[in-house]
Amino acid sequence: MHGDFSRRTYRPQEHYVAVVSQQGRVLLDAEANEQAELALAADRALAADLIGRHGGPGDGFRIEYAPEAEGEKASLTIAPGRYYVDGIPVDATRPEPLPAVEECGGRPTDAGRAHPDTAVKAGARTADSTGRDPAWTYWDQPYAHRDAERDEDELPSGPFLAYLRVRDRLVTAVQDPLLRETALGAALPDTTARVRADWEVLPLQLGEDQRCDPAGAFDAWVAERRDRTCRLAARAERPARTENDPCAVAPDARYRGPENQLYRVEIHRGGEAGEASYKWSRENGSVVLPLTAVDDWVTLEALGRDDKLDLDVGDFVEIGDDASDGRGEIHDLLQVVEIDLPGRRVRLSGEPDPTVGRQPGRHPYLRRWDQPESRRRGVPRLEGGAVRLVEGEWLDLEDGVQIYFAPCGQYVSGDHWTFAARTVTGAVEWPTDAGGRPLLARPAGVAYHYAPLAWIDEGQAQDLRKVFRQLTE
Repeated sequence: MHGDFSRRTYRPQEHYVAVVSQQGRVLLDAEANEQAELALAADRALAADLIGRHGGPGDGFRIEYAPEAEGEKASLTIAPGRYYVDGIPVDATRPEPLPAVEECGGRPTDAGRAHPDTAVKAGARTADSTGRDPAWTYWDQPYAHRDAERDEDELPSGPFLAYLRVRDRLVTAVQDPLLRETALGAALPDTTARVRADWEVLPLQLGEDQRCDPAGAFDAWVAERRDRTCRLAARAERPARTENDPCAVAPDARYRGPENQLYRVEIHRGGEAGEASYKWSRENGSVVLPLTAVDDWVTLEALGRDDKLDLDVGDFVEIGDDASDGRGEIHDLLQVVEIDLPGRRVRLSGEPDPTVGRQPGRHPYLRRWDQPESRRRGVPRLEGGAVRLVEGEWLDLEDGVQIYFAPCGQYVSGDHWTFAARTVTGAVEWPTDAGGRPLLARPAGVAYHYAPLAWIDEGQAQDLRKVFRQLTE
């Protein structure tokens, strides 16, 4: 999660159950966040123990297939209700539309003639002639951002399995402006963020030899995706060339940075070493600026709060929005070449992808990354603005901070690791063995959770959900 955090202290292997405050002590964001993670993990573990890997009551997420007809592309209907995936509850209930005040010449025109719910319910029933609550479809589901104009988003013509994919997503005031307390003024930052369980109903085509047991084939597919081989370690080593200013940094400090940081290393393009690349941020990727327009110049809603959280010429940035995040799309990072401070505009080294950042309803943004462009010998080269991934050797980030990718890794876009660097200790916080050697850790995310919903063959949907009754039924 690209939040403005001091560090992340949640460690499930320690089996802590609560964070307890002590009198006269400062309460940090990391401790409050750990309490939230402890409670969330406990709730989800209990639900998974009782329900199993996936399941739900009633018709929630029951799939119906609608074949192509009269110019309409094939689609799926997703029944309203809840379903649990690895203990995570997701809800496909469609929000009730609210009526607007009808006015003519600035005066209401519907006074006393009809209850406002009448028209809303009539419109909803028109959309669903069966009389059931209106349902999401494959094309308009809220978090998958399917586009009927994109061929790759169309449902397969042959047999396929419809499955549910769930992940936690951090939502800030950039994605949901209503989170911001406007009374604090535009000069102050937003306050808290939210975590939302995003769900998507997606198709999976299986080989002919797998169609006799689609549920078993799906389980094997999920197991393969969860078998992650990539690992990373981090450390701080005093650079060979460094300034010895005891007033700025302790002479024996290995981490030479002037401030406490939360570093984030994230895979940009996936694959094996040689084709994969990574990007990194000293602010956990939290320097995010909302966009209002994208053309020759990129217009920002506001600039950063200070020099530390602002843009500078030479910075690498990515343009994204809700749709590109949901689809996991990867585009080249672009470099800032010019900044217009009065106009809140920046000019980039290339034109952003035309499918990203153009629709205000998708909350477009610009995110800054901190890898520099260097032509020094031995420094990994940049490809599309990201650093080419090299395994089996320590790689410098900055100020003595180094990372190491273990050999034979298979990387996926979005894989990430975070670690704190502290000026008092002059070191980074990373687990080590008894000999002080950094340990190789798996990625901290992105964690996806999967469940099969239906097998679609010859226009018929075979239900693959696991359904249970409520205790009082």
